[in-house]
Amino acid sequence: MKYKKSEAKEYARDHLTGVWAANLTPFDDQGRLDEAAYRDNLRHWIRDLQLGGLFIAGKQAEFFSMSMGDRKKLMEIAVDEARLAGNRGGVGQCGIITSCSDTQLDTVLELAQHSQDIGADYIIVHSPVLHFGADTDETIFEYYRYLSEQVNLGMAMWNHPDCGYTMTPELCNRIADLPSVVAIKYSSDRAHYIRLTELAGHKIHVSNPSEEEWLDNIIELNWKLYLCSTPPFLLQTKKDQRMNEYTRLAFAGDHAAARKVRDSLEPVRKAFKDSKPKGKPQAHAKVWQEQLGQHGGKVRRPLLQLTEAEHAQVVSAFAQSGLQC
Repeated sequence: MKYKKSEAKEYARDHLTGVWAANLTPFDDQGRLDEAAYRDNLRHWIRDLQLGGLFIAGKQAEFFSMSMGDRKKLMEIAVDEARLAGNRGGVGQCGIITSCSDTQLDTVLELAQHSQDIGADYIIVHSPVLHFGADTDETIFEYYRYLSEQVNLGMAMWNHPDCGYTMTPELCNRIADLPSVVAIKYSSDRAHYIRLTELAGHKIHVSNPSEEEWLDNIIELNWKLYLCSTPPFLLQTKKDQRMNEYTRLAFAGDHAAARKVRDSLEPVRKAFKDSKPKGKPQAHAKVWQEQLGQHGGKVRRPLLQLTEAEHAQVVSAFAQSGLQC
């Protein structure tokens, strides 16, 4: 590990910063991981886009369709590629946060230990799916308290609607006091994450996956971390890195210039959103990836592939987006 457990918050304050992206997983026609394609994508994200870090094996990556071996393999390859890229000419090493989320606690712990063993920087664990009207706040707090006790790596919370509830800012703030909790990916409305920032922003990084709100959150809430989704590599290319650019401008305090760059991405955002069929986010994103020259590949069941008409719509929308490849 690069830090002691007692140093997790301090280390994350300095290193868990910038624009982080959540990986998509390229599967071949037989549904197997295409390792060569995955490595190629990782090298592009790490070396060409110089992202601050990568969120590995999460929902975008289709972890729910993977075996334990699959998930560990994704993590191992990502850590390896970040190591091979090194300091990236002074930019710093690409950070790796691994998603150990699962409904089965032993699986979470096994993945967390594996993440530590292979040299990942942090783990992220989504809040548990609860049933039958459980005492939600106390159950969730105890869940994260226990994980914090068992795991040495810095840990990020993750709350999203799929869990069936939204954690209150007050509960998140209480969990933020745990010594190894360093961040939260808070997929909530803005009122919730503003309140949490007021309560706990001095203790942990608060973040939300909305790219459209990212600049406002830098300027208005003094956020330093985008954690994270696919826009960092779906709205950017080696030649056209406007998300990175407006982030740098905002961090430097040039807010007017940052807003101008951010706003210039609106045609790209619109093309992406307008071409997305209902219920197929990963399949849609993979076809968009392919227009960028990245490797998309297939999705795994139970997810559905795009139809020919849907595929054609993505290709047409991308061509009109104005993104420079």
